[in-house]
Amino acid sequence: MPAAAKPISDGMIHGPEIGAAELFRALADHREKALVFSYDGRDVQPSYHVTEVKTGAFSGLDCGANPERWNETFVQLWDIVEASRGHMAAGKFLAIMAKVAERVGLPGDARLTFEVSDGVRPMQLYKADRIAVDGAVVRVPLSARPSSCKPRDRWLEERQSGCCATASGQSCRT
Repeated sequence: MPAAAKPISDGMIHGPEIGAAELFRALADHREKALVFSYDGRDVQPSYHVTEVKTGAFSGLDCGANPERWNETFVQLWDIVEASRGHMAAGKFLAIMAKVAERVGLPGDARLTFEVSDGVRPMQLYKADRIAVDGAVVRVPLSARPSSCKPRDRWLEERQSGCCATASGQSCRT
């Protein structure tokens, strides 16, 4: 990120990734600015498309046999070179998302995943790390969405928050 770029608001970024509602709120104040996603060390092409938005409620069983439930919204970005035009305005992106919300619904608590491909390489999954304004551009850096072990993640979160009980109910050693 260029040195001049500033996070939109410390209050907007709540953790290791940005959710759907948080992104939409942040972009609302910057509708006229170019929206530039970046991944794998480069910006998307100015002619990128939002080719699909899908949302769903998921249920699963994690590796510790714990039931899991979450909402997730997937935004598919097609990173291609087409006719010469600038990056999509944040307002246009929000209009696309509003149409999705109107026709299929968008849960406010949804986890946000970006599916990105250049039309040649397979789609890769990313998450938004932060939002920054750099002059007339809103930048949304994306990083790879890794797999994880939810019981381990919960245990680490409990340790970091100062709780001494592990996921198995045993005390932590300090």
